[in-house]
Amino acid sequence: MTHRRIIHVDMDAFYASVEQRDDPGLRGRPVAVGSAQARGVVAAASYEARAFGVRSAMASVTALRRCPALVFVPPRFDVYRAVSLQIRAIFADYTDLIEPLSLDEAYLDVTEDRRGIGSATAIATEIRARIRETTGLTASAGVSYNKFIAKLASDQNKPDGLCVIKPAQGPAFVAALPVKRFHGVGPVTAAKMARLGILTGADLRDRDLDQLTRQFGSSAGYFHRAAHGHDDRPVRSDRPLKSVGAERTFDRDLASEPDLLAALDPVVDAAWRRIERSSATGRTLTLKVKFADFRIISRSMTRTTPIASRDDVASAGAMLLRALLPVPMGVRLLGLTLSGLGTATPGEPADLALDI
Repeated sequence: MTHRRIIHVDMDAFYASVEQRDDPGLRGRPVAVGSAQARGVVAAASYEARAFGVRSAMASVTALRRCPALVFVPPRFDVYRAVSLQIRAIFADYTDLIEPLSLDEAYLDVTEDRRGIGSATAIATEIRARIRETTGLTASAGVSYNKFIAKLASDQNKPDGLCVIKPAQGPAFVAALPVKRFHGVGPVTAAKMARLGILTGADLRDRDLDQLTRQFGSSAGYFHRAAHGHDDRPVRSDRPLKSVGAERTFDRDLASEPDLLAALDPVVDAAWRRIERSSATGRTLTLKVKFADFRIISRSMTRTTPIASRDDVASAGAMLLRALLPVPMGVRLLGLTLSGLGTATPGEPADLALDI
C-alpha cells in the first residue's frame, strides 16, 4: 500500500517571535501581542510568557495577573503577512500541494519528491533550516502519512522540533494521546467525552461507531477514523475562504443587556483581528448565541456594502444581539462570523473561527 507523505509545518509562537526578532530588547522576555487595555485580548504569547500560563485569546487582565512582567506589543499584521509569504515561497520549492491553515501553519503533500531529496523527513528538515536562515524564526514540523497525525506530530516536540510518525506507528501514537489534543475536539466535546470515560485515543478507539454516533452525531465518523489513525483527507491547495470569525465561551452565564454587550466587545476584537489577518471582505454578519442549556441560535444581517471596519462589526453585532433581548435564559457563548466573502488573500483557510 502506498501512503501519502504529509508534512505539517507550524511556526513557533509566530507573532511574538517576529516581535522578538525585530526588537532585541524583547528577547528572553515574556511578550504578548495584543492590547493591555481592560478589555484587551492576547493575540499571541511568547514561550517565556507561556511559562506563566499566558495563552492566546486570554483576557489581557488575566494574563497580567499571571505574569506582571508581561510586555504587550501591538500586532503588525502587515509584517506577519510578509513573513508568511516568505515561508510559503520556501514551501513552493518542494511541492505545489500546499494547504495553509493560517499565516503560521500549513500542510504540505510531498509524496512526489520533486527535488529528489529522498524522504519526507529530509524535506521537512531542509524546510525548517531554510525558514530559520531566511526569516530568523524557528518552525516545528510533523511528518506522517496523513493530515491528522502530521498535525498532532508537529506539536509533539515544540518549539523548534521535528516529529516523524510512520504508518506502523500511527495507531499506537494516537492511542496514547489525550483526546483533548485531537483536532476537532474542543473543550465542550472533551468534557463530554470525559464524562463518558473517553480520555485517550485508546478509549475512543474502543467505542463502536454506533455508540459514538448516538453521542456525537455527524462528528462520530471523524472521531472513529481518527482514533484508528485513519484520515483520507487530501491536502487541498485551492481551499477557498468561506467565513471568518470568532467566538467566546464565558466563565459564567450572562443575561443582562449591559453584561452581554460588554462580553460581545472582545468577540468583536477577536473577529476583526481575524478579518484583517485574512484580508477578507464580506456583507453578511452572523451572531451565534449558545444558551445555558446548550441550545444554539443564530441571527444574520446582510448589508448592501461590505463590512469594512471594526466599528461596522461592532454596530452590526450589537444590533443583532439587542434584537434577541431579553434572553430566555443565561448565555454561555457569543460568536460573530463574517461571510458572503468577496475577496481574500489566496490560500487562506476555508473557515477561520477562533474559540477565545
